[in-house]
Amino acid sequence: MINFVIKRLAYGLLVLWGVLTVVFFIFNILPGDPARMMLGQRADQAAVDEIKRELGMDRSILVQYAIYLNDLSPLSFHHQNKNASTYYDAKKYQGTVLLSIKQYKLALKAPYLRRSYQSQKEVSAILAESIGETAVLALASILLAGLVGILFGLLAALFQDSFFDRALLFIATLGMALPSFFIGVIVAWLFGFVWSDLTGLNMTGSLYEVDDLGRGEYLQLSNLILPALTLGVRPLSVILQLSRNALLEVLQMDYIRTAKAKGLAQSTVVLKHALKNAMNPVLTALSGMFASLMAGAVFVEIIFSWKGIGWEIVNALEKYDLPIVMGAVLLIAAIFVLINIIVDLLYGVLDPRVRIKS
Repeated sequence: MINFVIKRLAYGLLVLWGVLTVVFFIFNILPGDPARMMLGQRADQAAVDEIKRELGMDRSILVQYAIYLNDLSPLSFHHQNKNASTYYDAKKYQGTVLLSIKQYKLALKAPYLRRSYQSQKEVSAILAESIGETAVLALASILLAGLVGILFGLLAALFQDSFFDRALLFIATLGMALPSFFIGVIVAWLFGFVWSDLTGLNMTGSLYEVDDLGRGEYLQLSNLILPALTLGVRPLSVILQLSRNALLEVLQMDYIRTAKAKGLAQSTVVLKHALKNAMNPVLTALSGMFASLMAGAVFVEIIFSWKGIGWEIVNALEKYDLPIVMGAVLLIAAIFVLINIIVDLLYGVLDPRVRIKS
């Protein structure tokens, strides 16, 4: 098991390295000048050149890439010269110097995602403020999709080829065909505007709102309902079909027929024997969907003014604030890798036939 975890972590690190490499080169070859955008179009060339030097943009793209990898690496090398791009600043890196040899230092630190071009605030702090709201939205959506999707999939399998089954399959197909931004607009308009007197819901709003009477920030869970419903439509549709098909396949197996022949109740056969062994494809889908929901919540967050990572990414793209975009992409990739590792470990728990080879 330990060897398996080590191999999966190594594979995850390779995936993250590939992601950050692609993201770095894509965003650094795009047209645009972050230094000019920071200072404005009327800034003189000397000021622009100074900002480029501070950002390390006066060096070749390969040198910038090496410095970026050094900033992200937990073990990093630094120069003692304060004018060097890799100078170790304790306040900046918040780590510990392990070894110091002549003009170089080896430090142990957290990955440094750099600072926002516009606000000069650390990217890690910006993402820490927004990741919570995106995680709450994604978790609420996946819980809704998982619970309702498995329940409807179970009912569709038990009443196969009935009107109820066909109606559920039609709704599931429609849910997968419609894009999230279209569903979001319709849901916001209907439940947040047309029927707002009945639902009591707003078209827009975030998890935390500022009180108009000056009593500060407060939690507003009702704002979670519409974006969670919108974001959960597609995974709910996928899970419904997956659980239905998996249950139909499992119910045809020999051990299910043996259980029925022994006189076990239908509920026991379905819930204790069939449902558990049919959950592997559903679990795989749930794991991938949760990570994708973290990334795919961009349109939903914009439609409902939900202040999460998607909101930050769109604002950063509008201002050409590349460190925020790159940091957000790396964070989402890390979440995806971590979830996949956890799911691989859970396979052996759900299905005894699965054995993890170390």
